[in-house]
Amino acid sequence: MPYLNESDTLATCIAKAQRVLRENKIHGEVIVGDNGSTDGSQTIATRLGARLVSVPARGYGHALMGGIAAAQGHFIIMGDADDSCDFLEIPAFVEQLRAGFELVQGCRLPSGGGVIMPGAIPFLHRWCGNPLFSWLVRRWFKAPVHDVYCGFRGFTKAFYERLDQRCTGMEFATEMIIKASLYRVRMAEIPIVLHPDGRRAHPPHLKTFRDGWRTLRFFLMYSPRWLFLMPGLSLIMLGLVGYSIAMPGVTFGGVTFDAHTLLFASLAILCGYQSMVFAVLTKTFAISEGLMPAEPATARVMKWINLERGLLISLVALCGGIVLLLAAINEWRLHNFGPLDYAHTMRLVIPGATLTALGFQTMHSSFFMSILRMHRR
Repeated sequence: MPYLNESDTLATCIAKAQRVLRENKIHGEVIVGDNGSTDGSQTIATRLGARLVSVPARGYGHALMGGIAAAQGHFIIMGDADDSCDFLEIPAFVEQLRAGFELVQGCRLPSGGGVIMPGAIPFLHRWCGNPLFSWLVRRWFKAPVHDVYCGFRGFTKAFYERLDQRCTGMEFATEMIIKASLYRVRMAEIPIVLHPDGRRAHPPHLKTFRDGWRTLRFFLMYSPRWLFLMPGLSLIMLGLVGYSIAMPGVTFGGVTFDAHTLLFASLAILCGYQSMVFAVLTKTFAISEGLMPAEPATARVMKWINLERGLLISLVALCGGIVLLLAAINEWRLHNFGPLDYAHTMRLVIPGATLTALGFQTMHSSFFMSILRMHRR
């Protein structure tokens, strides 16, 4: 149980956990991760016989990491010390862990069979934030859960140590779900009942908009596909459509698509290509750091993308761009370096400048990706 100033509810939570272990003959211990409380919670924990682990570094994730590291058991159940989740439901988690699941996630939402008691969860959390982020985690990461925020869960200690968690704040819980999904861990979800928390001394630690943004930010950081790749592909497709109508000067509905359209199309292609390069670089870094696994399809693509091929492609792009730019300069020479027909000349200058920029981007990105692939000690 991670906690910070939970003197209102800590005794109740510890007593429930001890009771359920005793009545169900589960050999275990109750560990509390104190995150710097100043309300006497530590005295309550030691008086009731819980093992107190002091974690001075602030953060929900830090408190959990400290407690989990101290745990001696094969199975670990984690839950908040605000009495919103009933620790008497622990046997249901243990049963699934004994059945071979490495992560057992609780679900408070009715969509996953859970029950929310009146007044137990704010309106925005129940109907907007939690359902949205739970849908995203299912859609983006294929996680088989309906309540990504539920902190009442069980897992094996071996699974946790293999996961190598990095987040020290409230993202700790969502990081566990995402990484477990990426690594194809056996995961189960069980319905639980959410009760109104018993705090009286202070409001909940969760801040709706701040922590909602932190969750979205974390999702995006763990999904190069949706942060970089898909927006990049969309921009490139938009740019290619712009080129297809601007190069021949198509007129549609009285509107002529000319050099200005070509300029906007090039901007879309450059931004889109840069975004796709970031997707490749991010994926390379994440795999090398063990943040996500190297999937077979990704491994094949990464194997094909190397420094030599990148340099060859960049050389072709640079040569093509320089040829077009030289052709534009020659047009200027033929006009005795005087005024030009810009609608015509820009059809050489804009693609030439675009290809040259793409060539430089490819060259530098190829070297950077090779640096990321170097093994660090």
